[in-house]
Amino acid sequence: VRQPLQKLLIPVLNPEMKIQLEKIEDLIKAEVNVKELEYITETEGIIKKKIKANFKTLGAKLGANMKEAAAAIANFNQHQITELDQNGIINLQLSTINCQLAIIDVEITAEDIPGWSVASKGSLTVALDITISEALQNEGNARELVNRIQNIRKESNFELTDRIFVELLDNTALTSSIKQFNDYICREILAENITWLPDMQGGTVIEVNEQMLKISITKKG
Repeated sequence: VRQPLQKLLIPVLNPEMKIQLEKIEDLIKAEVNVKELEYITETEGIIKKKIKANFKTLGAKLGANMKEAAAAIANFNQHQITELDQNGIINLQLSTINCQLAIIDVEITAEDIPGWSVASKGSLTVALDITISEALQNEGNARELVNRIQNIRKESNFELTDRIFVELLDNTALTSSIKQFNDYICREILAENITWLPDMQGGTVIEVNEQMLKISITKKG
């Protein structure tokens, strides 16, 4: 969760749903660490869903017609799946009967699409952009470093209000990330400053997103 991502797509089923989500948009972005939320009203071509019969409920409803119904449901197109997902019911014409299919009679799942991770629960589907740009990676490195330093503070029995000095060994792949987010890091860890050293005696080696970094932390005063 410490790695920021760019966008979260949320298909909205109705205008009221969008209004409610917009009221807590900032909270959602902060909790799941994304930069933006995009609401979409038509998922065809963006999020592909799969559907299959729920044999437990549909079998009790259709009996001998169950096999034909399951085959028909498996051949639903994206428009039919969306209609059932949004309205909760859809008419299903079989060879001998015409029945009303309810949302509880099927199982609907969403497929991942290139560059996105898709998840569904009930009628809610979300798609998360998992492409990590250089800018997002740099911010993720900074957040990961903050976490590592907070752990060191805790292990060192520092008080929550103790201010610290931080020294880092230069010549690391993380240098640009840390310098870019220097102010953010210092604010989060209560550091007076971050000093870069060409050489370091002692210190602790930590891992930040698979990069090794040598660090020394001392308490002010």
